[in-house]
Amino acid sequence: MLYYLFEYLNKTLHISGTGVFQYITFRSALALILSLLISTIFGKKIISFLRNQQVGETVRELGLEGQTQKAGTPTMGGLIIIIATLIPVLLFTKLNNIYIILLIVTTLWMGTIGFIDDYIKIFKKDKAGLKGVFKVIGQVGLGIIVGSVLYVHPGVTIRADLRNEKTTISQTASTISYTPIEEKSTATTIPFFKNNEFDYAELLSWMGDGYEKWAWLIFIPIVIFIITAVSNGANLTDGIDGLAAGTSAISVLALGIFTFVSGNIIFSNYLNIMYIPNSGEMTVFIAAFVGALVGFLWYNSFPASVFMGDTGSLTIGGIIAVLAISVRKELLIPLVCGIFLAENLSVIMQVSYFKFTKKRFGEGRRIFLMSPLHHHYQKKGYHESKIVTRFWIVGIMLAILSIVTLKLR
Repeated sequence: MLYYLFEYLNKTLHISGTGVFQYITFRSALALILSLLISTIFGKKIISFLRNQQVGETVRELGLEGQTQKAGTPTMGGLIIIIATLIPVLLFTKLNNIYIILLIVTTLWMGTIGFIDDYIKIFKKDKAGLKGVFKVIGQVGLGIIVGSVLYVHPGVTIRADLRNEKTTISQTASTISYTPIEEKSTATTIPFFKNNEFDYAELLSWMGDGYEKWAWLIFIPIVIFIITAVSNGANLTDGIDGLAAGTSAISVLALGIFTFVSGNIIFSNYLNIMYIPNSGEMTVFIAAFVGALVGFLWYNSFPASVFMGDTGSLTIGGIIAVLAISVRKELLIPLVCGIFLAENLSVIMQVSYFKFTKKRFGEGRRIFLMSPLHHHYQKKGYHESKIVTRFWIVGIMLAILSIVTLKLR
């Protein structure tokens, strides 16, 4: 909203200094600062409100050290992240930008699913919360919305170069002119490969002429899968103080770099990467989101004064997934969100192996002492602060490696 106010002041009234609001970097800095202030200053009031409403965590007995002390700690703290993100976004972004609209919808959609889950756990005294099938339906619904909009909306394009050779009069040299155009495409980026763009539509090339119009049959299911997988990964990672918020902030910051360079025609041309018009605006959203996550860590670090609950973890996963898909870096998710992947795989491996061995030997066996992975290290006697710090370090290394892919091909 403030963006449009300052645009009016600059273009209509010609007030000096108001033109600075057109710069993404300036608005991103404001969004980061404001979200930090909201999450740290008003976060305390939200925690007090949750405590007064007796919105406390019900802890299952898992035999983990320090577990019983966490009983009664306020949960639903994801509300802090959502509020601290959306207020700067509404103030400092171009609200008619399709990518911003999708991210706002994602935040509210996944936040609502998580809130319902937490509400059932706390006020209905049902430890299972919202049934898994309804969570999946919600995630699939969001995937259909995001995938369909990205596929059909005219504002979602990439920049292609039409190369036309022209011979000069001297006949001793030739010049090549580049005519940039924006086009609809389901192309994405394959990391570590030269000429690393791949169009999902090519998977249907066997259908013959006109196969491109059926690309949605591939694209939308991929979007659904990514949103479901990443949101569940974030949900599983939220098991000890500061783990989900810290690792998410690192991943989002890495995606912010991709978003900024992909949405800037100068940097994308210099780095020889896909230029995605209008996507740079997501940098402002990312700045607000990172500020909210870091501010939330003020209260969520060990010993936590508040837990984010599914209200926060599902929202975080959904936002990260949509960001990666929008900036055409979804194939980098296993790297940039490597912690989420490891947590997901540890659960899948544990459950699968347990069922297999129970069927074959009559007794279920385990690969890990406990899953998700962070609980395995807790069982081995590591303090949760050490586990979180080391997971952060791994997350930083993965983020750096993902950024290196901009030139490593």
